[in-house]
Amino acid sequence: MFKESIKIFLGDLSNSIRDLLPIIVVISFFQIVIISEMPKHLSSILLGLCIIAFGLAVFIRGLEIGIFPVGENLANDFAKKGSLIWLLVFAFFIGFSTTIAEPALIAIADKATIISQGRIDAFSLRLTVAIAVGMAISIGVLRILLGHPVQYYIIAGYIIVVVITFFAPAQIIGLAYDSGGVTTSTVTVPLVAALGIGLASSIKGRNPAIDGFGLIAFASLTPMIFVQLYGIIVYDFFDPPPTSTLVIKTVTSVAKGAEFDIITLMLDFLNVAKDILPILLVIVFFQYLIIKKPILHIPKVATGVFMVVVGLYAFIVGLELGLFPIGGELAASLTRMQNVWYIYLFGFAIGFSTTMAEPALIAIAFKANEISQGNINQMVLRISVAIGVAVGIALGAYRIVQGDPIYYYIITGYIFVIILTYFAPKYIIPIAYDSGGVTTSTVTVPLVAALGLGLAHNIPGRSVLIDGFGLIAFASLFPMITVMGYGILVTEISKRRN
Repeated sequence: MFKESIKIFLGDLSNSIRDLLPIIVVISFFQIVIISEMPKHLSSILLGLCIIAFGLAVFIRGLEIGIFPVGENLANDFAKKGSLIWLLVFAFFIGFSTTIAEPALIAIADKATIISQGRIDAFSLRLTVAIAVGMAISIGVLRILLGHPVQYYIIAGYIIVVVITFFAPAQIIGLAYDSGGVTTSTVTVPLVAALGIGLASSIKGRNPAIDGFGLIAFASLTPMIFVQLYGIIVYDFFDPPPTSTLVIKTVTSVAKGAEFDIITLMLDFLNVAKDILPILLVIVFFQYLIIKKPILHIPKVATGVFMVVVGLYAFIVGLELGLFPIGGELAASLTRMQNVWYIYLFGFAIGFSTTMAEPALIAIAFKANEISQGNINQMVLRISVAIGVAVGIALGAYRIVQGDPIYYYIITGYIFVIILTYFAPKYIIPIAYDSGGVTTSTVTVPLVAALGLGLAHNIPGRSVLIDGFGLIAFASLFPMITVMGYGILVTEISKRRN
């Protein structure tokens, strides 16, 4: 039994290293070939990357044995139970609780607090995003039950996002757009996808390929609305907090290497455990009080939950030691070279390589191929998404270099999405919308965020808060365009053959 557990863990560790490998290859190439120097604090960065790989392996295994089986069983039980109100309430709390514990969101929220000098509170921001995702999942479930086309809801949501953008303070817009991308990652995607496809499969008259996908798109959209509203409240109706030496830091301070003492480590560990608590409360409440079934294999589930806490904590520590510093240093080095094309090339390479290795995208592509009965080629779908992410990050880097307002690009992108929705085949639309959410992973987000913040910090005249955020939004938007373009192209080729 012990040998089998070690074998499984080593497999998970190998997968985590595989997910990190494209990032390491791209970074190494640019450091050695383009910049021609070794990064500062190399030992600290390497240690951070090792901790990230270990944390991801433990975290994913904990999810697999502790959280996912219970959550998926609950989703199936609710689908069979047929109670609309309780199903919607369950959908809300699954979205809320998984988002609160999302590693990428925790990392971005902490960075936002530091950069805004405490004006944006990390926990309040996470709470806002979690409520938005909870409502999104409930609305998405209701859409599946009613059988409405997903594009009606998504396009209406885009219009609301654009309207609110004209009233939101500049300091919050980029962060709000990014918040849609960081919510749908390691914890959220598998549960949400299982809930949507499971419901569509169990309801007569629903098509899993058309109706089952789309929940991830909802979870990516509503945070942009809610965070902009949060920014309006914080910046227009409240005075800034007293200056605190705890939150006044620069982006480059992270690159000096994080220092930890034993008390800080213990407190941070307890904070991570607190972040997982909402998921446990939701599961226990619905399992025992609503479904009225005991949780099976409690020792195994408890072990999985403990592994989730340990893995998530290790991941966060590794980020501070590894990915955030190297992202900031690379941005600074590429900016000093006075050749902006290197910056765009790095953004493209990082976007493409990390997306091709993204586990959530691989899972969604496999499911899309299976449900569409081979109409969607999973490798071509993954390449289409990866090209979209690569172009998005490169264009987002261009936006920071030029100093243009982010909403010019995002609104133009939404217009393209709406136009393509009209021409794209029905089966590809929900998958295209979802593809924007699954590309921004737990590993990719911190590095992309560090690149954006680092560029804004090192380019004269740029605001870290206003210009630094937004790259994740570009990485979430452009895959929708490329995937719908792929669907249109396949349809046209098929028509000509016939």
